Amino acid sequence: MSPFADCIAQPYWLDDAPLRRPDPQPLPPAADLVIVGSGYTGLAAAIEAAKGGMSVLVLDRGPIGAGCSTRNGGQLSSSIKPELAKLTARHGETLARRIRDEGYAALSHAQALIAAHDIDCDWRQTGRYLAAHSPKQFDGLAKWAEVRQQAGEPPITLIPRDQQLQELGSERYHGGAVSPLFGGVHPAKLHAGLLRVAESLGVTVQGNREVTAIQPDGAGFAVRAGTSTVAARKVLIATNGYSGPLSPWLQRRVIPIGSYMLATAPLAPALAASLIPKGRMVVDTRRVVIYFRMSPDGQRLIFGGRAALMEADPMRSLPRLYQMMLEVFPQLAGTKVSHAWNGFVAYTFDELPHIGVQDGVQYCMGYCGSGVSLSLYFGTRAGQQILGRPEGATALDGLPFQTRPLYHGTPWFLAPSVAWYRAADRLLG
Repeated sequence: MSPFADCIAQPYWLDDAPLRRPDPQPLPPAADLVIVGSGYTGLAAAIEAAKGGMSVLVLDRGPIGAGCSTRNGGQLSSSIKPELAKLTARHGETLARRIRDEGYAALSHAQALIAAHDIDCDWRQTGRYLAAHSPKQFDGLAKWAEVRQQAGEPPITLIPRDQQLQELGSERYHGGAVSPLFGGVHPAKLHAGLLRVAESLGVTVQGNREVTAIQPDGAGFAVRAGTSTVAARKVLIATNGYSGPLSPWLQRRVIPIGSYMLATAPLAPALAASLIPKGRMVVDTRRVVIYFRMSPDGQRLIFGGRAALMEADPMRSLPRLYQMMLEVFPQLAGTKVSHAWNGFVAYTFDELPHIGVQDGVQYCMGYCGSGVSLSLYFGTRAGQQILGRPEGATALDGLPFQTRPLYHGTPWFLAPSVAWYRAADRLLG
């Protein structure tokens, strides 16, 4: 029997925290703040704005939280992708250090937010194992750890290949590095907890309400959703990898990239315990990265990566993703898959998230595949900026939000880029 025979095309996370069924209510005629997007960013901003006394309406074109907030791998890290040297070359050392610090602030903020609101989302500070896919990459990790130590960033522990079985039940990698501050959550439970908090503060959240127009109207905006129009004093667009034609300016600046995931059926206890003995979150060093972890109950492997050149139905890409899993864990051959799904991350041309105002409308997005902690942090900062509070200031304020000629929101360059990066992973290490 095929290992996919009983697989369903739905995120595994929704088994424990299903999406709310649509219950359309009339939209209010006015709100102090209308937020487009009901994921982590939108809810974090809504919570902050509501605590500041604003009336807040959150709208989403699909079910509440149906985007990547319930489709991601649940890995929390410091998240800022460019290293200090690259940022220094672009922005000078002082600003570069501030930008790097924002990543660690985001990680701390996520933990504090979960604790402050008693959100039951299986948060654990497991540490993350960055696995070197080649000897060259392991040598690079050693240099990377040294550079970070010299920069005063948190320490990283190198794991040579002869000690790797302490971290992974796999011979695929050539050692790695452990970042002990990182960890994991159950992403759909985290979203459900944020939604509970937002609604307890009086925030109105409605799904299946696509915003089709935001028009200046006096001192505020007229927000069109279906046949209804809401008068809004402020507007925040928080759509990240699901940004569409509502704002052509933003659509030209974020690159939606599909990431594909699977969850195995429950594994035999001894087998499950042997895959990632210390329960780490795992990412590898390939340019076309793969990432994996155990489910919070320790019974299943959750495995993800870019399994298709062009965007594809997750069931069509499943055989390729399954083979990628077996390349790491050949002992899982024949293991059944219970769930397969995908989600869209938002990449940016400078690999940084962006927060700001365009034509009077606040935006916050572009987490480049590391959005769990960043979205909570910058969503909160966006809410504070909308309230006009000084604590909302970030190191990213005022940075140019880049686009490229001929790019209008459809990443025509993605398939050849992925093909090139895969070849580089094989041939260049």
